[in-house]
Amino acid sequence: MKKYVIYIVILIAGFFLGWLFFGNSSNNEMEHNHSEMASENQMWTCSMHPQIMQPEAGKCPICGMDLIPAEAGADGLSPNEFKLTKNAMALANVQTSIVGNGSIESNSIKLSGKISENEDANVVQASYFSGRIERLNISSVGEEVRQGQLLATIYSPELFSAQQELITAFSLKESQPTLYNAVRNKLKLWKISDHQINQIEASGKVIQNFPIYATVSGTVSEKLAEQGDYVKQGQALLKITNLNTVWALFDVYENQIELFKKGQEITVTTYAYPNKKFKKKVDFIDPMMNPKTRTVDLRVVLNNRNGEFKTGMFVEGMIENTSSDSEQKLSIPSSSVLWTGERSVVYLKTNPNEPVFEMREVVLGKQVGEQYEVIDGIKDGDEIVTNGTFTVDASAQLRGKKSMMNRDDGKTMTEHEGHTMTEKVDFNSKVEKLFQPVIDAYINLKDALIQSDVLLTSSKSKAFKKALEEIPVSQREQTYNYWSILHKTSKEINENVSLEHQRKQFQMISDKLIEMVRNFDEVNFKLFVQFCPMADDNNGAFWISKEEQVLNPYFGDAMLKCGSVKQVIQ
Repeated sequence: MKKYVIYIVILIAGFFLGWLFFGNSSNNEMEHNHSEMASENQMWTCSMHPQIMQPEAGKCPICGMDLIPAEAGADGLSPNEFKLTKNAMALANVQTSIVGNGSIESNSIKLSGKISENEDANVVQASYFSGRIERLNISSVGEEVRQGQLLATIYSPELFSAQQELITAFSLKESQPTLYNAVRNKLKLWKISDHQINQIEASGKVIQNFPIYATVSGTVSEKLAEQGDYVKQGQALLKITNLNTVWALFDVYENQIELFKKGQEITVTTYAYPNKKFKKKVDFIDPMMNPKTRTVDLRVVLNNRNGEFKTGMFVEGMIENTSSDSEQKLSIPSSSVLWTGERSVVYLKTNPNEPVFEMREVVLGKQVGEQYEVIDGIKDGDEIVTNGTFTVDASAQLRGKKSMMNRDDGKTMTEHEGHTMTEKVDFNSKVEKLFQPVIDAYINLKDALIQSDVLLTSSKSKAFKKALEEIPVSQREQTYNYWSILHKTSKEINENVSLEHQRKQFQMISDKLIEMVRNFDEVNFKLFVQFCPMADDNNGAFWISKEEQVLNPYFGDAMLKCGSVKQVIQ
């Protein structure tokens, strides 16, 4: 028995020593092999262009940034969730905020407008008798005139005869006072002053070229006659404007009218004096809508005794929304919303401690300033992406998750299925045909921005605006307010000489036009929806091109080929 016990003890000791010397090395070998496999499978990507996937570290072929390790997996996440690295979050400047109940009334609304002359202070200087202008003392528009200043001299045959009658009647004043008074009153009807009449009587001489004096002080805003012209009684000679007060006229679009009322406080700023703010009240809201632009004028009267405001000057107005709706509603920044036709989506951060995101469809109400009212889709306390939304969406697309460009099942739309990615808006075929020249003008505008040419961009923006205006009013109503937004934005491109501002407005035009074209049943040519994740301060921006090759209108030569094709429409 002792012999068997010794054998058993030796056997157990052997197993123990074998495990001690060889088991740990086996585990180490397994871990080493696993590490080698993981290293072999490691892919590298660009934080700004997540579509780039390479097996080795290096530089991004688009922007030249260092590649970073791509995530190997997303264990524990739901099918539509995905996770970003903290490095990618920082580089793309992805920011989030908590959605909370807040009154939509606290948001400011920005309006664009121009300085115009105060029409209530306009005076037309007319000739009160017929004759020939012998001398016109006003040489150009913009001259300042004072009340009583000599403006012109006129030779008038009928006035010449009337003066002779006055001289004769004056000599018969004592014997025929009625005749004398009748002749004198006749001259007064021609706005000849008592002083001038007395001068004629005292001198006994006829004034051959009769003087015309300014009845008011102001600035000549329009010349309506020239020296040597023959004018009729009552014909206008000059238009004189008193610029001590001016009007600031702001465009209010159809869907904003209910937000404004007379007497609201408004803060006016100008590009000329960016550090000055002028607080005034809304003086008048035009009851008549402009049928071409679908806007009404909102008017503010500004004091201009110091001559700070010039007619034609661009101004901005910030006005607090004073809606009578006292109901507390959720509101979110416009930067957090992505549009896919009639649908609106945001990205929800589903894990408060980790950068895990999921797309969420929302129903929006009206826009007030830079905020949208939320009717359904998210709730108080949700955390959503408010900056870098396009970058997050691009990451979702590349991972095959539910996104703006992917269907609910995670599959990307093909170029033949692309029109089904949004809820269908049924534009009639006539509208689609009328919008083809608008698309052509848009492409020309895009090409001007690629060249980074401010003046050419302004010119092409005029052509784009003109193409919109050639669409009949009856057909504009079929475009669900797309037309008015496109028209207003193209106008703002043309009116600004900053390339950065022009590109920002172009982004708004692109977003709206893409929404429209995706719902067209037919287009004349194949269109490529392209996307640059670095545009708009790394929020990303889309545009339309007729060529598959990417030429970036948001950066031009600085980063000409940054971007990729996201959808083909044909």
